[in-house]
Order: sequence, then C-alpha cells, then structure tokens
Amino acid sequence: MRAAVVTRLDGPDGIEVSDVDEPDGDGAVVVDVHAAGVAFPDALLTRGLYQYRPDPPFVLGAEVAGVVRSAPDGAGVAPGDRVAGLTMLSGGMAEVVAVPPDQVFALPDRVGFEAGAGLLFNDLTVHFALTERGRLRAGETVLVHGAAGGIGSSTLRMAPVLGAERVIAVISSAEKAAAATAAGATDVVYADGFKDAVKELTGGRGVNIVVDPVGGDRFTDSLRSLAPAGRLLVIGFTGGEIPTVKVNRLLLNNIDVVGVGWGAWAGTHPGSLAAQWAQLEPLLASGRLPAPEPIVYPLEQAAAAVAALENRTAAGKVVLRIRD
Repeated sequence: MRAAVVTRLDGPDGIEVSDVDEPDGDGAVVVDVHAAGVAFPDALLTRGLYQYRPDPPFVLGAEVAGVVRSAPDGAGVAPGDRVAGLTMLSGGMAEVVAVPPDQVFALPDRVGFEAGAGLLFNDLTVHFALTERGRLRAGETVLVHGAAGGIGSSTLRMAPVLGAERVIAVISSAEKAAAATAAGATDVVYADGFKDAVKELTGGRGVNIVVDPVGGDRFTDSLRSLAPAGRLLVIGFTGGEIPTVKVNRLLLNNIDVVGVGWGAWAGTHPGSLAAQWAQLEPLLASGRLPAPEPIVYPLEQAAAAVAALENRTAAGKVVLRIRD
C-alpha cells in the first residue's frame, strides 16, 4: 500500500510517499482510508520533538476516515460502514489502517470523508477543553488564539454550540481573519495588541475563557485578558516557546491556568472517547455542529501539507486525500 513515511528526522522534507506492507488487522478494525488528517504533532514527529518519538522509518498520521474492510465481533461497526478513527499517533497517512475498536466511530451520512478525517483530533480535544477542563457555561465569552488553525477553527465551530455567547478570534493576517469569521467568530482581533482590543470589546471586563494552542509571548497578556474567575486553557505551544506563570497573577482576579492533555486523559479514562462521540455525533448528524471544511492535499504532497502547519501558513484544518 501507499503511505507517507518519515524516513529521517529533519522535518517535513524527510517525508516520502512509498510502498509499505499493510498492517496486521488481527483483533482490529481494518479501514480502507479515503482521507487522513494532518495535525501539528505530525510536524513535531518529523523532527523527533514530540513526547512520542518513534525511530524512522514510520508512517505518519493520527486520524483517518474511510470504509470498514473487516471488523472483529462486537466492534460496533461492520464491513462497508463509513467511519472516522484514531490511530494514536502514527500510521494514519496510508491506504489501509488497523485501528482498535474503541477508537473507531460511525461517521454521520452528512459528513464527507475529508471533513471526517479532520474531526476527531481537534474536535475531541476542544470538546474536552471546553467542557471537562474549561467548565464553559452558557452566555460566556471565549477568546481563541491561533484561530485560523485546526484547534482554533474547531473552537470557533464548537464553542457557540456548547453555549458560548461570544467567540473572539485572535489572528495574524487579513486572510486568516476571513477564515476565522467564516468558521464562526463573532469578533476578530489581531495578535499585535490583542489585549487592548479585547478590553475594548468587552467593556473592560475581559473574557471568561482563553483557548491557547500557541503559548509563547502571548501568555501574559492572555492572563491579563481574563475576567474574574476566568480560565486559560493550555493546549499547546505552536509558537515554539513554553511560557512560565508568575502565580501571583492568579491571585489578583481568582483566575485559573488549566492544562488540557486530551490524549493523556483518553489513555487513562477508558470509555471517555465513546462518551465524547456520543455527545458530538448527534450535533454533527443534525448539522447543529457544522463539519469542518479542510484544506485538502493529495497524498503525494504529504510533505507540503505537514510543512504548511509547521510554518503556520495553513488557514484551517489540513487533510490528505488518500483515495477518491
């Protein structure tokens, strides 16, 4: 089968599309993949910078959508079913994957394969962030960094459905502003000077939740942008720098800095993925939660797709089309 293989740890240039053996499907759900998601951890994996560090060569990719080829008894899906699945954290950018049954989910008919491949990693992370860790309440205001990226665009789609009254997107260009507005932002501010812009938009009160997959030098101003009892959700560090917290800032307005490690949570809480999907699937099936509209690259351009995340030029979720 064809697959995107990391052959050396020197970044996206080390990705080659080549023939590899199909995976052993014993005890797993075997899926003929139509599309595979691309996420920021993929870029880190190509440089050996992620906490999970497989040795080359290995197949990249953590999320897929396609059609079930075979499934063990009791898997909850059957041959011919349209599904989305998680490979956690490699193997997905290939024509065939073998996925544990508890990491495969029936895809609603209204969600296409390319949208489905862009769902799980980001939407499950954001759902966990806003509900379990962020304690989002109806009527609150959410500020989103990296709003044109995968996590950011997922937050813009999901936060209003979960009760947010206002969702403010932080962006870096006019092109990304248009993408954020299309994804559901009620307001858009530029990263340069966002604290003052947020203060003006909120009448000086601040926001209830900051969703931050960026980190870096925005962190302190994010804390300053919180309303009393606000929560800053730490999801990642695409900005490169891991910030530190002066904890006296937390006392002033009774604010929280909250870690969001969805993968670690799912790995230690059996059944949590199924519980999340049980909440999200009806929203997707009804159209209340719109499916993502990803940027699509062909499999042969896997290196360019991953590079678009590493250099932060992508506006929205990125997926690979594996087959028509």
